[in-house]
Amino acid sequence: MTQSNTTSLLNSITDPRDLRALSEEQLPVVAEELRDYLLHTVSQSGGHLAAGLGTVELTIALHYVFNTPNDKIVWDVGHQAYPHKILTGRREQMPTIRKKDGLSAFPSRDESVYDTFGVGHSSTSISAALGMAIAAGLEKKDIHAVAIIGDGGLTGGMAFEALNHAGALDANLLVILNDNEMSISPNVGAMNNYLAKLLSGRFYSTIRQGSKELLKDRMPTVWELARRAEEHVKGMVAPGTLFEELGFNYIGPIDGHDMDTLVTTLRNLRNTNGPRFLHVVTRKGKGYLPAEKDPVAYHGVGTFDPSKDHLPKAKPTTPTYTEVFGSWLCDMAEKDSRLLGVTPAMREGSGLVEFEQRFPDRYYDVGIAEQHAVTLAAGQACEGFKPVVAIYSTFLQRAYDQLIHDVVLQGLPVLFAIDRAGLVGPDGPTHAGSFDFSYLRCLPNILIMAPADENECRQMLYTGFMHDGPAAVRYPRGKGPGVAVDDTMSLLPIGKAEIRRKGQSIAILAFGSMVTPALQVGETLNATVVNMRFVKPLDEALILEMARTHDLVVTVEENALPGGAGNGVNEVLNAALLHTPLLTIGLPDRFIEQGTREEVLKDAGLDAEGLLAAIEAFKARLKSHH
Repeated sequence: MTQSNTTSLLNSITDPRDLRALSEEQLPVVAEELRDYLLHTVSQSGGHLAAGLGTVELTIALHYVFNTPNDKIVWDVGHQAYPHKILTGRREQMPTIRKKDGLSAFPSRDESVYDTFGVGHSSTSISAALGMAIAAGLEKKDIHAVAIIGDGGLTGGMAFEALNHAGALDANLLVILNDNEMSISPNVGAMNNYLAKLLSGRFYSTIRQGSKELLKDRMPTVWELARRAEEHVKGMVAPGTLFEELGFNYIGPIDGHDMDTLVTTLRNLRNTNGPRFLHVVTRKGKGYLPAEKDPVAYHGVGTFDPSKDHLPKAKPTTPTYTEVFGSWLCDMAEKDSRLLGVTPAMREGSGLVEFEQRFPDRYYDVGIAEQHAVTLAAGQACEGFKPVVAIYSTFLQRAYDQLIHDVVLQGLPVLFAIDRAGLVGPDGPTHAGSFDFSYLRCLPNILIMAPADENECRQMLYTGFMHDGPAAVRYPRGKGPGVAVDDTMSLLPIGKAEIRRKGQSIAILAFGSMVTPALQVGETLNATVVNMRFVKPLDEALILEMARTHDLVVTVEENALPGGAGNGVNEVLNAALLHTPLLTIGLPDRFIEQGTREEVLKDAGLDAEGLLAAIEAFKARLKSHH
C-alpha cells in the first residue's frame, strides 16, 4: 500500500460535521483513504499503528451516526484513536504525534473537544462514559455516552465494576467491545450481521421492553422464565449471556469492517435507551498485510518503509535495561526453580518473551489486571515460591493497596522489577514513572534500589531476589551508559552507597539514572559524586560523612521531590542535627509533556546542564544569604 494522491474525501473532512454531510455510499471510500493516510503518516513519524488500522470503519461509523462532540465518545487506553484524531481536525498535525509540542499519543482533553476523556491507562472508559451518561440524565440532556473498549481492556477488573454498576441503572450508555482476538468470536458472518441489525432495531427493543414490563408487573415467575428463555435463545447465536446477566442489551458479534452493518446497527442503538452492549470484531492491522500478520510488532513502531513487508532490523547495540532484566530473569530461573514470572499484559514491554518461551510453566500473564498480579504474587510467595513481578512504574500505581496490604504488610518475598521509571519520553505524562520513590519509600520493610548502569541493574535484581522480604529495583526506559554486564551475579551489601568521584566542597548524592549526569557535573565543579544505590535503607553513615566534610550536599533523582529520596536524605540530616546546606533536585512539581527522553530530561532540568545551573544558582543564593 502506498500513499494515495486522491484523498479528496478525507481532505474535505475538517471535523465530523463534514463526515456526516456525506452519503453512506461514500463512507467505504473515506475508510480506504483514512487507512492509507494513517499508514503513510505513522510510517514517517512512528507511533501506534496496528490498533488504529483495525478501528478505521468503527471510528467513521461512530462519528457518522453520533452527534459528536455533543454525544460523548470515550476511547479506552487510546492506542486505537489515531483515526479519531484524523477525523476531528488534527489531520495536518499527525506527523507531530508523540513529539515535543506535538499531538499527544493518546486522547487528551486539553487537545480537542472531541477528546472527551484523557486516557493512557486501560479499563477506564466504561466508568468515565457511565459518569457522563449519569450527568446527562440528571440534566435531562439528550446525550449519548459511548465507551469503546478492547478485549484486552476488558480483562481489567475496573471494567467489570463499571459494567456491574451500569447494568443496574437506566443510564443512556453504549459499551462497544472492540474484539480483535478472532478466536474469541469465530461466529462472525452474514447471519450474525443480520441478527445484529434485527436485535438492535426499535421493533425488537420495544417488544422486549414492553413484554418485560407486562410480565414483571403482573406475573413475576413468568417474567423470570421469559427472561431466561430470551437469554438462552440469544446465547445460541451470540456469546452475550454474561452481559445480559449484568443488565445490558447485548448485540453482536458483528463485523467491524462492514460499514453498512456498523452504521445500521449503531443507528438502531442510538434510537434506543438504557445500557447497551455492542460486540464488534475487528482485525488489528487491517488493510496492511505485514501488520495483520504481526500486530504485536506493528503495535508501536518507529519510522519504516511501508512498501516493505518487514520493519527495519535494529542494529546491535548495548542492551536496554529491559533486556538486562529479561536476560537476568532467564539466568536466575535456571538457578532457582522457585522463581515465577508475573506480568500484567506486558510480556514484550517488560522483556519476558524469552522467559515465556523457556519457562512456560512458570510464566503468568494475568491480563490488564495489576491489582490481581500483585496479590497473585503474594499468594505464590506464601507457598514458598519467589515471584518476580515485572511491571511499569506507572502501572504499579494501580495496585498500590495490594502492594501495601498484601505484600509489604505481610513481609512477603516478592521482587518488583519496575520498568519505565522516571520520564518515558514520547508516551508523555500518562506513562511517566514519576512517583515510585515517593510511594514506595514511605512503606516499612521494603528494600528499594536504583541502578546507575546496566551491570548494577543485574546485581540489584539478584540482591532483591535473594532478599527475604519485599524488594524493588526501579530502572528507566531505554539504554543506560553502556557498561558491560557481568555474567556472574553477586550480592550488593544492603544499604551501602559507593563514592564514584572524590572532590571538594560539594557532595552530589545521585540516585539511579542521575549518576551519569552527576559525574559530568562533578568533573566541572570538582565535586564528590556518590552513587547512592539504595533509596531504602539509605546509607546514613555516608550521608552524615558527606555532610560533615563538605560545604554543600546536593541530591539528584528522577522522581518527584515530595516524599522522594532527597526528602529521605533531609530526614537523616535533621535527625543528626546537621545543618549543612542541602539542595534537592528532582522532577518539577508539574507533569512533564512528551518529547524524546533527552528533551524531557532537559525540560525537567535533569540533564548535566540543568543540574549545573541549579547548583550554581543555589550557591549564589547561599553566598548572598551570608
